Amino acid sequence: MHDPLGAFCSDQDVHIEGSEGGPLAGLTFAAKDVFDIAGFRTGAGNPDWLRTHPPAKKTASAVQRLLDAGATLVGKTQTDELTFSLNGENHHYGTPVNPNAPGRITGGSSSGSAAAVAGEQVDFALGTDTGGSVRLPASNCGIYGFRPTHGLIANDGVVPLSPGFDTVGWFARDGELLQRVGNILLKNDEPGFSKFLLASDAMGMVASDMRPAAEQAVALLRQSLGELEPMNLYQGREKEWMEAFRTLQGTEIWQTHGKWIRDTRPVFGPQIQARFDWAASIDPGLVPAANEVRSDVTRILDDLLGKDRVICLPTSPSIALPRNLADDQLGQFRMDALSLLCVAGLAGLPQVSLPLGCHQSCPFGISLIGPRNSDSGLLALAASIKV
Repeated sequence: MHDPLGAFCSDQDVHIEGSEGGPLAGLTFAAKDVFDIAGFRTGAGNPDWLRTHPPAKKTASAVQRLLDAGATLVGKTQTDELTFSLNGENHHYGTPVNPNAPGRITGGSSSGSAAAVAGEQVDFALGTDTGGSVRLPASNCGIYGFRPTHGLIANDGVVPLSPGFDTVGWFARDGELLQRVGNILLKNDEPGFSKFLLASDAMGMVASDMRPAAEQAVALLRQSLGELEPMNLYQGREKEWMEAFRTLQGTEIWQTHGKWIRDTRPVFGPQIQARFDWAASIDPGLVPAANEVRSDVTRILDDLLGKDRVICLPTSPSIALPRNLADDQLGQFRMDALSLLCVAGLAGLPQVSLPLGCHQSCPFGISLIGPRNSDSGLLALAASIKV
């Protein structure tokens, strides 16, 4: 495959025709290299993972359902190592090109899938989202990205990171196709929504120079949704929520991969190695309090959303960052981004990022968070909004 964006895994020539006559017939898609494809090895962005795992015996059910619906799989896409990053810069395999923000990162960890969709190499693509790995690249690349209700779509045949937060997500260039993919992967109703809330405190977390552009993006949203009722989402606890997310996610990550890392001693890029070292060092005594925060966040969000309300907020605090930034700059952005991205993760709620904003000629997203299991309705709403 011709791949000028560096979006695809060059060492695996995957091409599987979809079933004839299905609802997605004639469409092409890619899958992040954490999805098992029968007969192929899953690399998860790390050569040692690729080396130590045999070819998959069975295709991940999410991929299989799309093939059965008629879509053709044309390749596996690049990912950050074991998906443990929001940057999209892989030490071993390089950094995919962001076609809508030249010289800037796609974001991660579903970097290749986002680049392939944004660059029109495929019609849609699968990614995974644990801490923002679909939503953030969608924002950076100016495309649609969806994270479903946690547990709603099976994760079988997908390399885990943090099972309590892992979800199968996807990208598309338009809301209608995002919804069509959801019609295959989801099995819930399409509820109507009666009220739309604007998280004013989250809007204040956007970089100061981008705030006028963020307000313009919200104005576009109002043209489709009508009144957006201002409210405070975090109640002054944004740092507490973010730290609870990090504690719980990091603990699960080491529980999931610690034994393999100790036994294999894989070579990671410096940033990823530092993250796994941190995950290994988390004090187990912090977990009960973090779980209490998670329960509190879940209750607050369920009360705010009820059955028919939607929260609007920025997907990311800024446009895509320049490539090859220093570790300290990337680290600060990660904390700022997680403060926005952790909300749906902690509460296990669906979130869709819409490409509504532009700043310095670069795109950024505005997100909608819906009630638990309102996924189909949220996708229908996203498809109805004029971009």
